[in-house]
Amino acid sequence: MTTLAPGRARTRRPARSAGDRPRRPRSLSRAGVNAALVLATAYTLLPLGWLLTAAAKNTGDLLGGRTLSPATWHLGANLHDLATTGDGIYFRWYLNSLLYAGIGASLCALVCVAAGYAFHVHDFPGKEKVFGLVLLGVLVPTTALALPMYLLASEVGVVNTFWAVFLPSLVNPFGVYLARVFCAGYLPGEVLEAARIDGAGELRTFRSIGLRMVMPGLVTVFLFQFTAIWNNFFLPLVMLSDNRLFPVSLGLYNWNTQTHAFPEYYPLVITGSLFAVLPLVAAFVGLQRHWKAGLTAGSVK
Repeated sequence: MTTLAPGRARTRRPARSAGDRPRRPRSLSRAGVNAALVLATAYTLLPLGWLLTAAAKNTGDLLGGRTLSPATWHLGANLHDLATTGDGIYFRWYLNSLLYAGIGASLCALVCVAAGYAFHVHDFPGKEKVFGLVLLGVLVPTTALALPMYLLASEVGVVNTFWAVFLPSLVNPFGVYLARVFCAGYLPGEVLEAARIDGAGELRTFRSIGLRMVMPGLVTVFLFQFTAIWNNFFLPLVMLSDNRLFPVSLGLYNWNTQTHAFPEYYPLVITGSLFAVLPLVAAFVGLQRHWKAGLTAGSVK
């Protein structure tokens, strides 16, 4: 048996566990995340920045590739042409889009929240099967429904009318699914039971309690549907032939098809596209506060 000298005694190092591995500095990971967010933000805002500068250019600047040059500024002339071309038809398209999207999204959000509330609160025969049919509607693309809806509208006699575009916008299967999810998260059963004990009917309970508590879901469905209707192009293209009923998306497309023969339409299309973005930005900025907190916070202790 050999013994080691006292000065040469070997010391065992403790085994290094997985948690003792050297970690990367937190500042590096944070810098990487911030850099990725900056790139994503720049990628998102670059088209909007181009649109802001291009809306102030005339036909020569646009065709000459001088859209980002700050030397020329023709926004006033473009606005005048936009207001006078076709006797101001652009602003009629703009009003049509506001009616289609504003009223349609409001009624659709109310219908979806009412349906989601009914699926969450009430029990009736075949409830899950009916909800399964609603989910099947989510899988069907809207473009595939354009021709059947046109044939149905033709039978009813509403083709080339306001109702041909407005009525289909009141239905959104994904909105019903989303509303049921919000009701499951924002509607405590104790609150509804307390309302029933106090003598409130089902309609009163939904209007006074359920609808207020699910306000974040109502706003979410409204914004989704407002964006979908505002950007809707294929359904108005199929349903409408009177340009006085066009939404702004179809009207700008109609102008864009004429730019090969009439290049002066280029500034009109770009300036009109800039104004077409503003309602979407205003809707998201003005309603985002409703997403942060629901009215159920603190309602159940």
